[in-house]
Amino acid sequence: MILDGTQPESIAAAARTVRSGALLGLPTETVYGLAADASSDAAVAQIFAAKGRPSDHPLIVHVADASGIAHFASEVPAFAKALVDAFWPGPLTIILPRLADVATAATGGQASVGLRCPAHPVAHALLAACAAPGEGSELGGPPVWGVAAPSANRFGRVSPTTAQHVASEFGSELLVLDGGPCGVGIESTIVDCTRGRPVLLRPGAITRTQIARACGMQPLSPEELPEHTPRASGTLEAHYAPNAKVRLMDAKALQTGLDLLGADAAHMAIYARAALRTRSSKLVMRRMPDDAAATAQQLFAVLRSFDDEGVKLIWIETPPATPEWEGVRDRLQRAAAS
Repeated sequence: MILDGTQPESIAAAARTVRSGALLGLPTETVYGLAADASSDAAVAQIFAAKGRPSDHPLIVHVADASGIAHFASEVPAFAKALVDAFWPGPLTIILPRLADVATAATGGQASVGLRCPAHPVAHALLAACAAPGEGSELGGPPVWGVAAPSANRFGRVSPTTAQHVASEFGSELLVLDGGPCGVGIESTIVDCTRGRPVLLRPGAITRTQIARACGMQPLSPEELPEHTPRASGTLEAHYAPNAKVRLMDAKALQTGLDLLGADAAHMAIYARAALRTRSSKLVMRRMPDDAAATAQQLFAVLRSFDDEGVKLIWIETPPATPEWEGVRDRLQRAAAS
């Protein structure tokens, strides 16, 4: 069931759902999440089962504001606090040392926890309602200080950026708050803050340059530190994949391929910034925006639309190797690896 997330009665119904231990489809500015009470191992187990996700693959915990950190993390380094001050609410997840016996299932049993404060007004309203005090209130149940909310799709597949995407994935029995199309469109930037300096585990809308400017430290990549890297959402080599096979190519290779196939090209989709020529009328062609943020916003919806067209192969022009495109490149490289 899809409810209008702008209506107070919808927020109240969704908060009751989460506080009762059930699952919820939740809009954020990045992608839609499949949400449950992060402190309830039984509720979190439903997420893993619904997605077909390995139970040792950690989930990100979403909190209403920075005060929620204290319910899940045992320590907040100064540079992590600087990142929170700069980017929360927003598309940034920070990984911190976890409090003992808290959110064990949500973190895949790790000693660390990924935390994010989403900027989407519907997500914020839901999180605030879930944390409202009063076990005997109309919301029922004790307060929920954070919700675990991985992307609301089957594990490894294309993330959802509309309420309709979520409903098509999990059916009408799941309650989904409709917050409109996601504004960012790709998952949050993840920064590991457990090793004395920032380590960028997953790129996103917030770039390396912005991270360095906010905390005064240049973020490292995981391979630059010998210590164990915490497992994090969306960092498997193969991920974010449509049903069709994805292949990344530069503009010249794309045009050469189209020229070789000629009028016989079929069951294919092309997503590129370059103006390409084709003699086939059977191709599905979409132009990639020249702007990285605009591409990120539409990326997953475009991949889903290609699947809806029934194509077997998707050729995509490789994004530029510049910092602002890093998040899009990451998602496409993982999609192509599937």
